[in-house]
Amino acid sequence: MAAVVAIVGRPNVGKSTLFNRMTRSSAAIVDNIPGVTRDRHYGTVRWDDIAFTLVDTGGFLARDSDTFAEKIRYQVDQAIVEADAVILVLDGKHGLSPFDHELIQRLRPSVKPVYYAVNKIDGLEQEDLLYEFYQLGVDNLLPVSAAHGYGVGDLLTDLVGRLPHSESEDKNDRPIRLAVVGRPNVGKSSLINRILGQERLLVSDQPGTTRDAVDVAVRANDREYLFIDTAGIRRKGRVKQKLEKFSVMKALKSLARCDVALIVIDGDEGLTDQDLTVAGYAAERGCACVILINKWDLVSSEDILPHRFIADVRDRAGFLNFAPMLTISALTGRRVKRVFPLVDKVYEQYATRVETGPLNRVLERATAYNEPPMVKGRRLKFYYITQVRSRPPTFVCFVNRPAGVHFSYKRYLLNQLRAGTGLDQIPLRLKFRQRGKRPRK
Repeated sequence: MAAVVAIVGRPNVGKSTLFNRMTRSSAAIVDNIPGVTRDRHYGTVRWDDIAFTLVDTGGFLARDSDTFAEKIRYQVDQAIVEADAVILVLDGKHGLSPFDHELIQRLRPSVKPVYYAVNKIDGLEQEDLLYEFYQLGVDNLLPVSAAHGYGVGDLLTDLVGRLPHSESEDKNDRPIRLAVVGRPNVGKSSLINRILGQERLLVSDQPGTTRDAVDVAVRANDREYLFIDTAGIRRKGRVKQKLEKFSVMKALKSLARCDVALIVIDGDEGLTDQDLTVAGYAAERGCACVILINKWDLVSSEDILPHRFIADVRDRAGFLNFAPMLTISALTGRRVKRVFPLVDKVYEQYATRVETGPLNRVLERATAYNEPPMVKGRRLKFYYITQVRSRPPTFVCFVNRPAGVHFSYKRYLLNQLRAGTGLDQIPLRLKFRQRGKRPRK
């Protein structure tokens, strides 16, 4: 495992900006509103050919009226415990705060390296602002500007020199990436917490608790997984605040970088139009999907049976008929253990490559059983088919008139491919191309 470095500090000192600077990304949402970051957010930093995991945390306040203050403090404390080194970010522009003293007291007993980064120092001429912070009783104050990069390189050089180095990792053995998506308050974060066996992510009845797309690494059954917890996706007309718009955008982007989308539905409330919209986003991006019907502990067997609920979802979300479904309860843990075997099976199909020979036998049988239609007096002729990529499996079929293939015949061929290759629980893509002239021998 790579070394872990945690960034901590009170709200609005620039922790997320520093996180984005060090990871060379815009993964963490940045805003002037205090309390934007609530959960721990993970990213990878590479400096001087050494990689480590960087953790962004919520703003620490010892006493606060914010509903989430206590939970955020818990997340900060957990990040400090799990880290190999800690960066305490201080605000050089606004000076010391009582909360800085509180954090210093929490870090003093630690034997791990602690870096005191005084942020918002944009150049050498502003380093006089450091003097106030010597009241904290620490000597190794580092002037940095997360926004402009001043001093960040020196911080990184010092940091990687003191971090434990991991064994070389196999770049091909990457984890299966799982995006947990759904509308607000369906239990996405609760599901990940149940899988982890700890309160890793903030959970509340208040919609909008999760704001960022938060990556959580999990190892189960000797396999690595990366869960991406996302903000609840609401209808565009109901998304008004700038911060929520950023959150929804990141949730949608998480679908573009995942292998399998875990679409969480509230079983107690039933299938809604917004559930179908979220499922449609996943289908558009070609994700493998597993539909998890959560809160099944609240559903009375007298009201609805599982197979009837699933049949209703199949009927209304026909575009995801291939996706397996499972009724679960994140609260009680009911059937949650079945999620990993289901994900493994779906991912195995998602990453499959089919040899050209078997593919063409499927095509030959399909066109022989259901003859292609006539187009402008000439019958469509399918020459051969090949797979051009996986994740999702994408096939190109060469035909004499690609534009003449009706969507109904395309759907027929896709169904034949599913049956003939066994790829029956994932999306398949089928494209048609004109066969070029063969070169003369």
